[in-house]
Amino acid sequence: MWRRAASLSSLIFSSSQPLRDQQGAYSLKAWKFFCADSSKGAGYFSKEKNLFITFVLGGPGSGKGTQCAKIVENFGYTHLSAGELLRREIASNSEDGAMLLDTIKEGKIVPSEVTVKLIQKEMESCGNCKFLIDGFPRNEENRIAFEQIIGAEPNNVLFFDCPEEEMIKRVLSRNEGRVDDNIDTIRKRLKVFAASHHPVIEHYSKKGKLYKIDAIGTEDEIFERVRPVFAACEGAQ
Repeated sequence: MWRRAASLSSLIFSSSQPLRDQQGAYSLKAWKFFCADSSKGAGYFSKEKNLFITFVLGGPGSGKGTQCAKIVENFGYTHLSAGELLRREIASNSEDGAMLLDTIKEGKIVPSEVTVKLIQKEMESCGNCKFLIDGFPRNEENRIAFEQIIGAEPNNVLFFDCPEEEMIKRVLSRNEGRVDDNIDTIRKRLKVFAASHHPVIEHYSKKGKLYKIDAIGTEDEIFERVRPVFAACEGAQ
């Protein structure tokens, strides 16, 4: 089994086969190096007796980030955002970050295995065993990759159920200066979310792991609907 080298650049210059194609895009070979199993190997986390994973799903403006902060404060979970991990890797100016940036600039989707490996690396290094994984999985491919690479399923899945018009109002009122925070783009993002997340939500609903949270109300009111889910989990562990 491949072990990840200290730097992707050493692989680029030592490999007998090119890791970029003629247009300069990274090849599948490069992605395989990036996704090589860590020394602990796939399935490492499934051996951790106290590991507890919660996926947190919800459309833009559903309030899941705010509620994650409250869960962390009250129940001691580590909050991992898949999008933030990708942005951090890109900002690090590492070889891996350059690969991710090239992929995004080309309008391509970052392979699920890459995102999962970043999540895995963070889980291994943080010293906690309770995780909130926010905004992931985005689709069935993400879900399958996570379960295969980590070797574990989530213990439960939160879905913040919020009407579309309410999410639009919240995103527009955030005033974060994001270029995609306009009504047309938000509506498109919500349509993509609904289409891609529906199979994931259905999958975990059938397995009895889904908790649908009414995301209308004040932050504290919504958290009072979230709290019993985690209080019950604390008692079961």
